[in-house]
Amino acid sequence: MSDRESVDYIVVGAGSAGAVVANRLSEDPSVSVLLLEAGPTDDADEIKIPAAFPGLFKTKWDWHYQTTPQPGLGGKRAFWPRMKALGGCSSMNAMIYIRGNRADYDGWRRDFGATGWGYEDVLPYFIKAETNTRGASEFHGADGPLHVEDRRFTHELTDAWIAAAVDSGLSANDDVNGPSQYGVGRYQVTCKRGRRWSTADAYLRPAMARPNLEIRTGAQVTRLVLTGNRAAGVTYLKGGQEHTTFAAGEVILSGGAINSPQLLMLSGIGPADHLREIGVDVAVDLPGVGQNLHDHPVCPIVWRTKGTTDIAADHNNPTRLMQWQALGRGPLVSNIGEGGGFVATRDGLEGPDMQFHVVGTGFYDNGLNEAVERMFTTGATLVDVRSRGRLRIRSTDPRWKPEIDPAYFADPTDLTAMIAGLRQAHEIATHSPLSKFIDGKHPPITDHDDEALQRFVQEWTQTLYHPVGTCAMGTGPNAVVDPELRVHGIENLRVADASIMPRITRGNTNAPTIMVGEKASDLITGHGPKFAAAAKTKENAR
Repeated sequence: MSDRESVDYIVVGAGSAGAVVANRLSEDPSVSVLLLEAGPTDDADEIKIPAAFPGLFKTKWDWHYQTTPQPGLGGKRAFWPRMKALGGCSSMNAMIYIRGNRADYDGWRRDFGATGWGYEDVLPYFIKAETNTRGASEFHGADGPLHVEDRRFTHELTDAWIAAAVDSGLSANDDVNGPSQYGVGRYQVTCKRGRRWSTADAYLRPAMARPNLEIRTGAQVTRLVLTGNRAAGVTYLKGGQEHTTFAAGEVILSGGAINSPQLLMLSGIGPADHLREIGVDVAVDLPGVGQNLHDHPVCPIVWRTKGTTDIAADHNNPTRLMQWQALGRGPLVSNIGEGGGFVATRDGLEGPDMQFHVVGTGFYDNGLNEAVERMFTTGATLVDVRSRGRLRIRSTDPRWKPEIDPAYFADPTDLTAMIAGLRQAHEIATHSPLSKFIDGKHPPITDHDDEALQRFVQEWTQTLYHPVGTCAMGTGPNAVVDPELRVHGIENLRVADASIMPRITRGNTNAPTIMVGEKASDLITGHGPKFAAAAKTKENAR
C-alpha cells in the first residue's frame, strides 16, 4: 500500500444497500471501488439457517445498541441489534420481503420534495433487483440478483391465523407487494432453496472476482477526510492501526440509520451547537443530521397453545438441522415471522397503519428467551409512525456508541393505533380455526381495558429492527441529502441506506433499502433516466 492510496469510489458499509452499490459501481471495469466493512465475513452458521437469526443477537456479529430510557416504554431502554458483517442486517433479519406501500413513495415526493422517488419511479428498481420464484409480472422480476421465494416450510398455526383473520372479515392477499397491500397471507422471503440469501450472497459474491473491487473487513471508518467542502477520502481502523484512503470520485456512506449519521457528525457535518458541545470542529452546519429517527415498534401477544407444535420447543434439534443441511427443508427453514398482513385501524389513512407478524412459537424480548412450552405469537406492528426522535454522538471517539432516542409513542396517535391493533389481534384469535389451538395468554391481558392495554404496550413493546430517517432526503431545512442522495453542503459525498428515508415505509424495510442501493448506483453513474425509460417501455409492451 502506498502512502497515499487512492481509488475512484469508496463505499462505507457492506450491508443491505452498500453491497448493492459496490456491485453496481464495479460493473464498470474502468473504475476502482473500495468497500469497507467494520465487521467480519458472514461465515456464522446462524446466518444461513433462517430460523436461527436471533442467535446472532448480542454476539460478536452485533453492534448491540441500546436506546435511551423511553418514557413510552415505561422508562426502559430498548435493545437494538444491528448486524456487523458482510450483508449487514440482510444477514441478520427475518428475511421478509415487503416493499412498502405506493403511498409511501408518492408521499416522499409530495411531502419532502424527493423528485424521482415516487412509486412509479422506484418500482423498476425493485423489479431489477428481484428474481421471484413465482416468475416475472407487472410487479415482479425474474432475473435479478436477489432471490425471493415462497418459504419451504410454514407452520400450521400461520395458516390457521390467516384463515381466522379472513373469517374475522379481512381479505386474503397472497402478494402484499402486488396491486394492493391490504389483507393477510403468507410472506415471501429473501431465501434461495431454504437458505438465507443476503446482499452478500446476491451482490458481493458474484463481484468478488472483479479486480477493480476490493473488500476490506474489520475496517471501521472513523471519519471523513474533507478538503474544503469536498469529501476527499476516509480514515479507518483496521488491525489496530489507522489508515487513510482517498477517493478520486465519490464517497458513499451506507452504514445505516445509526452509523451513517454518526460518521457525518464525527466528521464535523451536523448540528453545529451539538458538535461544538462534544468538541468536534464544525465543517458544515447541517441541523437535520441525526434528526427524524423513527422505527417500527412491535408489541407481541403470546398465547399458550394446545394440539400443535412449537417451532423452537419441538424442532430445534440435530435431526431437524440435518434435514435443513441436506434438503433445505423442514422447520429450520422458517423465518419465524411466516405470515401476517396489513390493516388500517381508522378511516382516512392513505394506507395501512398496522402490520401483523405471526409466529409459531413464543417470540418476545427479541427472541432471547428459550422456549420452555408451546406458544404462538401475534406481533402488532405500527407501520405508519408519527413519533420522531434523534441520534447524537457522545464523544469524539468513534468507538463510543451514540445516544439513540427513537421517542417511542411520543405522539399519542401511535399509542392509540397500537392499542387498536392489539384489540384486532385479540379478535382474530377468537375465530376458527386458530381458536381451537389457543390455551390462554402469556401473560394474561384483557382486550377491553385501555389502561391495562397501555401498560401492556409499555411493558412488552420492542423494536422490529427498522430504524430509518437520520439522514433524511428532501429539499426542506432539515433535509440531509438531496433527491440525488448528495449530502447538502459537501461535494462528492452521498448517503445510500435506510437513513435517507424521510418517512418510514409501511412494512419491513430491507427490500426498500436494497432498492435505495440500486437507485443510488444509477444516480452515481448517471444511468438512472436511461434505465427508468427502458423499464417503462418494457412495462408498456406487456
